[in-house]
Amino acid sequence: MSDQISDELEQKKAPDVRDVVRQAIQEFISAEQRKAEPAYKTELQEERKRRESLEARVNQLVEENRKARAMAEEADRNAQIRGELQRMGISKVDLAFKAIKDDIMRTEDGRLQAKGGDGRSLQDYIAHFVEENPELLPARIAGGSGAVSSSRSQAQSEPAGFELEKIKPGMNKEELERIRQHISRLASQALRGA
Repeated sequence: MSDQISDELEQKKAPDVRDVVRQAIQEFISAEQRKAEPAYKTELQEERKRRESLEARVNQLVEENRKARAMAEEADRNAQIRGELQRMGISKVDLAFKAIKDDIMRTEDGRLQAKGGDGRSLQDYIAHFVEENPELLPARIAGGSGAVSSSRSQAQSEPAGFELEKIKPGMNKEELERIRQHISRLASQALRGA
């Protein structure tokens, strides 16, 4: 029996070849993993940096796009307001625009309306604004205490016009002078806006 016990002890003390090979392989694999880990880590860090820079660029582009859309919407809103002011016949469009631009907003469905509880449309709001501020409309009577009289009396005293076919070389000098004066009078009226 003592021989059996001593044989068992020797077997326990003597390493098994399989265990030794298995342990050597595990040590080799772990050593290789330790060697490769720094390369993987640096590659992961570089990949993370690239991803973060791409995310930052995408966020920057999204912000630029949002700003561009906001500017385009603001330009469209301003153009619609100015167009409606011109349509209503306001002569001082810039002044009226500055006065009402902050009172107009865009709804979810894209329409322009007045701020506040009544929710009037752009056209209604501008019509009401024009009624309250008639001084923004062009003058109805072009005259006053020092105004020059219109050329109606002159136009009534002279013939209504002339025919272009009658203008030719060798014309009567008096007739030619009358036509020149008529043309200059028409040109000055056109320049004055009368």
